[in-house]
Amino acid sequence: MRPLTEDETKIFFEKLSKYIGDNIKLLLDRPDGNFCFRLQKDRIFYVREDIMKKATCVDPKHLLSIGTCFGKFTKTKRIRLHITALDYLAPYAKFKVWLKPNAEQQFLYGHHVMKAGLGRITENTSQYQGVVVYNMNDLPLGFGVAAKSTELCRQCDPMSIVVFHQADIGEYIRSEEMLI
Repeated sequence: MRPLTEDETKIFFEKLSKYIGDNIKLLLDRPDGNFCFRLQKDRIFYVREDIMKKATCVDPKHLLSIGTCFGKFTKTKRIRLHITALDYLAPYAKFKVWLKPNAEQQFLYGHHVMKAGLGRITENTSQYQGVVVYNMNDLPLGFGVAAKSTELCRQCDPMSIVVFHQADIGEYIRSEEMLI
């Protein structure tokens, strides 16, 4: 387990800022302790610093996971955020999308969000902006990328895609072996 390099940190924070903006500082300096991001086998973990220091006595070959996995680096050095980061992204999300009840199940099966299933969207959401997807009861279901801006969503066809699917809570069942 090692700290992220400057380039890795830059790439990772750019990805996080698409979803939570400048609230990244709130993830690192929390009232319940200092937290940090560490890299282990191309996966980025969010861990409290005192626990991270205690984990240094474990051989890195035997350390499978520590803290919460936020995502992983792909072979092309891009970041793929995991659904396990949703609990930390949802409270700080700048842009949100709410789904109608009939569209929830489709999203949880891994499909994109269509205009017909869109309940509400945060004002001034720009195209390709990271959004957190909620149901109408404000339960976070996952996150994605806005395919259209708020203005374009008002004018588009009901069968056009408004949010590209990135991750959803259904992945806990569909892909549980990858989430470690």
